[in-house]
Amino acid sequence: MTSTTSTAPTAPTAPTAPTVNGRVIGLAHYAGRAVLERVLARTGTTFSQLVTLRLVAVADDESIGRDQLVAAVTGSLKVEESAAQDTIDELTTANLIEEVRSEKPLLRITNVGRELYERVNSETNAVSARIYAGIPAEDLATAGRVLALVTERANTELARP
Repeated sequence: MTSTTSTAPTAPTAPTAPTVNGRVIGLAHYAGRAVLERVLARTGTTFSQLVTLRLVAVADDESIGRDQLVAAVTGSLKVEESAAQDTIDELTTANLIEEVRSEKPLLRITNVGRELYERVNSETNAVSARIYAGIPAEDLATAGRVLALVTERANTELARP
């Protein structure tokens, strides 16, 4: 006589949440970036152009010095100054920003640039609302604090020789 043992099926366990690390952050970044790129493709705008346009759009007094803008773009995108200069030139050529003559040359967003910025912002805000829907505010605040600290530490590493 043979003996058989039977085990009751076990309930599936919920997957454990991953610990935040470079891969998890990268996957979230690239997924969100792909969504943004889809919006940008409809406008013919590049990611670098949008970041630069945003910096001009939100500048104090609605204008910003070229050197200050270059520094902000290189700091945000981690690109060379020449790439930031090229992007500024592209936006100027496309009439999305313009130079204003004053004591020192300043750049400001044009009406065409403002319309584009607001349209892209509106579309991405709608998508973001769907992406973040249902995530508790305290979780978002914790994630924000962790990501800000990771960014600060990565910037510190980049500043090392």
